[in-house]
Amino acid sequence: MAVNLVQPSIADSWVNPVICRTMNATKLHGLVSAGICSRTNKSRFIESQVGFRPITITKVTQQNSGLVGDETLAQNKRELYQALQGINRGILGIPSAKKSEIETLVKQLESQNPTPNPTLQLEKVAGCWRLVYSTISILGSKRTKLGLRDFISLDDFSQTIDVAKSKAINVIKFSAKGLSSLNGQLIIEASFKIASTTRVDINLEKSTITPDQLMNLFLKNYDLLLGIFNPEGWLEITYVDDSMRIGRDHRGNLFVLDSRPIWR
Repeated sequence: MAVNLVQPSIADSWVNPVICRTMNATKLHGLVSAGICSRTNKSRFIESQVGFRPITITKVTQQNSGLVGDETLAQNKRELYQALQGINRGILGIPSAKKSEIETLVKQLESQNPTPNPTLQLEKVAGCWRLVYSTISILGSKRTKLGLRDFISLDDFSQTIDVAKSKAINVIKFSAKGLSSLNGQLIIEASFKIASTTRVDINLEKSTITPDQLMNLFLKNYDLLLGIFNPEGWLEITYVDDSMRIGRDHRGNLFVLDSRPIWR
């Protein structure tokens, strides 16, 4: 507990309102609620040779905790976004040191989750999200069989959550190198139901690949492709705020998604 002694230059006791405004920040980048400004002022008069002088004693108890927490959370998010730059969501493999760095940063955010019971606030997970990192990996023979080594490239991954219908639609876009007209997508539709305050159970409903030319390219190894991206099972929502969501599934995979219109 810090005690600030303020001796005003005027006769009336006065406390600068900036103190309270500083402690009353509503949100920092839409991340978490800030701490409430509460303070106790006591004025007393001290008798001296020249009379009475007003002294204001302002006790500050935990006012900084919310703001400091917000700043720490924002900094951890910036560090995570920086670590995710240039790794193509990690799906085609990243060095183990980079993977460990990301895991550490993710755990720091999970420990500060501003939404501890996300399934009780499903409006926070509703809408469109884009995958920015996952520990799902397509390596070795899988990558070769799917043509992702030389011929086909992975583009955007998006997920739309419809809370009213308890539906999740995942869209994975592909493009064929050298064939600008051949762009397509794998669409996976799933339903979910609440299993706990942090977990949802997921059931696969259907999947499609469009256009037909892309389906023909994947047809031979379609089960392999679907096996990689099939969301069926359960998902633990370990972090969610206005722009970021983190989850871990029953297979131990980690997912980091972002809801901002443009992410770099």
